[in-house]
Amino acid sequence: MSHDTFSLRITRKFDAAPERVFDAWLDPEKVRAWMGMALSDFGLSGDVRRVEIEPRIGGRFTFSDMREEGEAVHWGSYLAIDRPRKLVFTWFTSEEEEKKGISTVTITIEPDGQGALLTLLHEMDSQWAEYEEQITTGWTQMLGMQARLLERQAR
Repeated sequence: MSHDTFSLRITRKFDAAPERVFDAWLDPEKVRAWMGMALSDFGLSGDVRRVEIEPRIGGRFTFSDMREEGEAVHWGSYLAIDRPRKLVFTWFTSEEEEKKGISTVTITIEPDGQGALLTLLHEMDSQWAEYEEQITTGWTQMLGMQARLLERQAR
């Protein structure tokens, strides 16, 4: 079994304080909102079924939505929670991935003027390298919807 990895990095500016950006990852209502917005923007139903979050180190999360082929489930556990600077978690979509244990997302948030600069680093098994464009598009879309949601809530 190979443990070769590949990673992708995405940076996004937010017009919201670092604390608000950080909290958008751990607040179930906010996650449900931005996830539904991102899925709809992809042309999917946006029917978010489950958002379960245990916001503590070792705590687990599960997000799911309905698609044509059935329920798409994403889950993982929190490895580091350092509000508002850093959030690290595993990210899985299959039991096979979880067994390999090679899918980690690290989010760092820095103050940037009146807002924040978020950097997302997703390290995963090299088997996913051919999907780099789709994975980058997915995370970019989610970050964009988070930014839109936080802007709306600031008004």
